[in-house]
Amino acid sequence: MCSAKMNDSTEDVKVLVLSGFGINCEEETAAAFRLAGASSAIHHVNDLFERRVTLSEFDILALPGGFSFGDDLGSGRVLANKIRYKRMSDGQLFFDEIVRFIGEGGFILGICNGFQVLVKTGLLPNVSGSFSQEVTLSSNDSLRYEDRWCRVAKNAASKTPFLDGLDLLELPVRHGEGKLVTADNRIRKEITERGLACLAYCDASGRPTMEYPANPNGSEMSSAGLIDTTGRILGMMPHPEAFLSLFNHPDWPRIRRMEPDRGEEGQGLAIFRNVVRHIERSRGLRLDRASRPTD
Repeated sequence: MCSAKMNDSTEDVKVLVLSGFGINCEEETAAAFRLAGASSAIHHVNDLFERRVTLSEFDILALPGGFSFGDDLGSGRVLANKIRYKRMSDGQLFFDEIVRFIGEGGFILGICNGFQVLVKTGLLPNVSGSFSQEVTLSSNDSLRYEDRWCRVAKNAASKTPFLDGLDLLELPVRHGEGKLVTADNRIRKEITERGLACLAYCDASGRPTMEYPANPNGSEMSSAGLIDTTGRILGMMPHPEAFLSLFNHPDWPRIRRMEPDRGEEGQGLAIFRNVVRHIERSRGLRLDRASRPTD
């Protein structure tokens, strides 16, 4: 990502996992990245605002699930506003540091509440390039909190290393405001044509669906996740960090009987491993090119 990080191909991929203000999935998210081979550090949001830690030290920023600020003004809204408008101890806007982090090749993962924050800061899907809010995540059509396992399918047109090689996944959702709503038909058309709706709630046969409960919230385009135009920012409502082991699955005994050769790894771990390996490969490729003699 940053030139200073390209000096040692053996250096761990570094992940900053946010905590504080009601975020409550930071430990599971950090554990997921560690299992994927990265070095995870959990820091309170205020550590960034006070410059006790800086984004430039990391390759990936993770915004975990939870209930930031109690979701009192809408899920993720208050934290999104803090990220968008907070001035750090040196007077600089924190959001400028986020934009710089992205511009230097950084990756961002937002899960559930983290996804809500990303769309409300304008970081996703950002089809205009102006970081203005283009979509929101609103109340589920069921008008209740949904805590269930769902099937999601990767959109083959979506280009993001987070989802390399993936097809169908089973993951849990835990949210009251997960319904993706686009600002207008133009935004929706852009998202569709550019493959930014990267994950879709699907039925038992793997087909995207709007039917409840397979689609737990009524999202437009059946969308369970979005990427930005670079593919380096992913937001998703299901919780991949909650399926790191097969034994996290409520139906694991049947799965073991039906698929005796299946390993004990949960499907969610692949998302974390994908992005870590992508960064490792990219780092190695740059080093290889830098070491070649020039004419």
